[in-house]
Amino acid sequence: MSPVLPPEPDFGVALPVTPAPEVLRFLALRRSTSAVTLEAPAPDAAELDQLFRIAARAPDHGKLAPWRFIVLDGGDKVAFADRLETLARSRGDTGLVGKLAKLRIPPLAVVVVSRVKPAAIPEWEQILSAGAVCTNFLNAALAMGYGCNWITDWYSFDPEALDVLGLGEGERVAGFMMLGTPGEPPLERERPDVSGLVSRWTP
Repeated sequence: MSPVLPPEPDFGVALPVTPAPEVLRFLALRRSTSAVTLEAPAPDAAELDQLFRIAARAPDHGKLAPWRFIVLDGGDKVAFADRLETLARSRGDTGLVGKLAKLRIPPLAVVVVSRVKPAAIPEWEQILSAGAVCTNFLNAALAMGYGCNWITDWYSFDPEALDVLGLGEGERVAGFMMLGTPGEPPLERERPDVSGLVSRWTP
């Protein structure tokens, strides 16, 4: 069943900042799910629309929406993976073929495409916005109880693969969001020692 989200607020309405300890707990324990463990069911059409809505609330300096989404599911996803496999085999690279398992196994994939627009907003900020969209999408899918993995593999960068995907000039893949139901619980992985990554500027 799709989660019940609040209605979209009207433009300009006040949105008070309030503590949300349940969100902090979720973020403290969140864990991406291995793509090769993902099974059906995946988010349905209504849930996918909610994921797009939440993802699009990412920071976006200039309100440019410098990103878009491509949905890959069912037979279309199979056909896309087959085209990539044909491409890899034409190069005699079986290693690239093996990496397609992360695309083939999950029942659903959503591609977040970065598309920098002509604007006063620097290109780097627009690219960062696409990354923020991926993060929102990933966390929203996990919060729904689904498994999700943010993947960038060879087919995220290969020019011929991007042609198969249908990307336009100047567009790049920010991430393949692999979706489904976890076939097994993900295990905690090693995390960085944040104390060694924090400094304070002093004059």
